[in-house]
This record gives sequence, structure tokens and C-alpha cells, in this order.
Amino acid sequence: MGKVIAVANQKGGVGKTTTAVNLAASLAATEQPTLLIDIDPQSNATNGLGINMEGVDKTVYEVMVENMQMSETICSSEMPFLDVVPSHINLVGAEIEMVDVKNREMVLKNALASLRRKYSFIIIDCPPSLGLLTLNALTAADSVLIPVQCEYYALEGLGQLLTTISIVRRHLNPSLEIEGVLLTMFDGRLRLSNQVVEEVRKHFEDKVCETIISRNVRLSEAPSHGKPVILYDALCLGAQNYLQLAHEILTRNNINVAA
Repeated sequence: MGKVIAVANQKGGVGKTTTAVNLAASLAATEQPTLLIDIDPQSNATNGLGINMEGVDKTVYEVMVENMQMSETICSSEMPFLDVVPSHINLVGAEIEMVDVKNREMVLKNALASLRRKYSFIIIDCPPSLGLLTLNALTAADSVLIPVQCEYYALEGLGQLLTTISIVRRHLNPSLEIEGVLLTMFDGRLRLSNQVVEEVRKHFEDKVCETIISRNVRLSEAPSHGKPVILYDALCLGAQNYLQLAHEILTRNNINVAA
């Protein structure tokens, strides 16, 4: 049974989509069959993997609103072990369209049930909000990975996310765990970055990932080329960081991969 990891933080600009895309690609690079589901209406993860939306009329929107089978929406990526369920701007109105749907928080979980045996990992890129789409992701997920940027207001809003996770555990998904808190946009030259690392580790202790994602120009450039950083520049620091994160998650989940 594959593991479902939601990448979530309602604060924008924390490296959430960058993490979802590049973690999925790095897991695929270790030959783990991986599915990336983009449920953010902005479709940045879809674009970041170079999915050409011309002629694609089956997206996660049709799954969430029209009850389409998830398997009908899957697109292949450039990487052999990485598939994608693309997003669509129509998702902006999904929360209103789903208002009368029975058990609307469970739609994504039910849609994923048949795919868990096909993939080792299913990564969900959530929108930067705590609305119904993110709630669906947290209900469907086994765990949540929380990117936190190494900047002044790093912990701002995290309390709200943790409260939402607690509510989901109580009412919808008792087995939901925190996969890890991932520090992103780290610049070792800045005292502030190092202070944020200390503060986050003090708050979250062993839940903080050992891997830290550094600021990296190549990592920032990759999405504009429609590629995960591992295909854009496999030797850059950003690519190495995300490969390290993938291996850390594989180790945490007791999956052995040859180095």
C-alpha cells in the first residue's frame, strides 16, 4: 500500500509547491513509483513538471466535482516513475460547487483508494489555504509534510495549521501524522536563517527534518523550464537537497534503496 503525503502550509511563499514537485521527482529517481496530485487551483505543480494542458480535459477538478475516476486523469511525466494528476483553474470554485456533496471532506480519500497499490508514494500539493481542498488532502493523507521558510515570520500561522490537523485527527482521519517540518530557503550566511532553524527545532524537536533546503538559483529557475530541478541541473545544491530529503523519508518509512 502506497503512502500518501500532503504537503501543506496555508502561508504562501514557503516552498510548498517546490517541495511537492521536487520531492516527488526525487522519490521517482530512486525508482519508487510516485504520483503527484496537484489540488492547488494555481496549477504551479502541474506547470512545474511541464504538463502540456492543451488537449488535457481530465483533471483533479473532474475528480472532485464530477466524481470522475482518478485513474482517468493521470498524465505521464518526463520521468519513468513519476505520474501527475493535473490541476485546473476551475478548482477555484470547487468549494462552492461541493457545498451540498455528502461527506465532501472524503472525496479525495475515496478517489485515491484504488491507486494506493499502484504507487509507493502519492504526494499531494495543497493550496495555500485551509479550505475544503486542503481538508480533503489531510483526510486522504497518511501524513503531512510542512515546509517552513527560514525567515522572520517562520512560525506565524503554524498554530492554525496544527489546530486544523488536530481537528482532522479527531473527526476525519485519526491516523494522520506529521511526516516532518521541512526548513526551506535557508541561507547559511544569514544569522536570521540560523536563528530560525534553532527556533523551529526548539518548537518541533524530532519532527524537524534533518534535511534543510538551501536557497538555490537553479532550484528557482527549474519551474520556468517545466522541469523538476533534478532534470534541470542534477548537480546543483537544490537537487542534492531534495534527493537527501527523499532518502530521509524513505529511511523514516523503512524503505531500503541502494545508494
